[in-house]
Amino acid sequence: MALFSKRLPHVITRKDLALIVAPTYAKSAEVDFDEAHERMERAVGTQSIVDSLYEGLSAALFERKGPRTNDDELIDNLSAGVQKRRSRVKAAEITPAISAVMVMLNIELGYAPEMMRGMLASPKGAEMLQQGLRELGMHLVRQLVK
Repeated sequence: MALFSKRLPHVITRKDLALIVAPTYAKSAEVDFDEAHERMERAVGTQSIVDSLYEGLSAALFERKGPRTNDDELIDNLSAGVQKRRSRVKAAEITPAISAVMVMLNIELGYAPEMMRGMLASPKGAEMLQQGLRELGMHLVRQLVK
């Protein structure tokens, strides 16, 4: 999937991604925020993880965009929300799909068994991961764009 806007990586940087995903990761992994944030900073060092998270955010932005909203307006609202609320993003509800995203992150970090990579690569696992990326993206967009 293409990015919602070429500006997205500039509006939500890797550091921002680590900060806004950390509460959900902390809830999922049952670790404190500082530990989760440190892990997410390591995870967003990997381009494939960043691409996946941007894919979920883009899907959420496409869904959020109304018929009278233009792309730049939505990205501007997102940018303002990132500046105001990035450190106050709450954890998403941990659903099976969100758990698939957390598994992807844990595999990248070396906290999940390598065999889980095969599970996420299966058709059902890949579908669940895509759904989870969309759900996480929707949660983040709802938290950041008021």
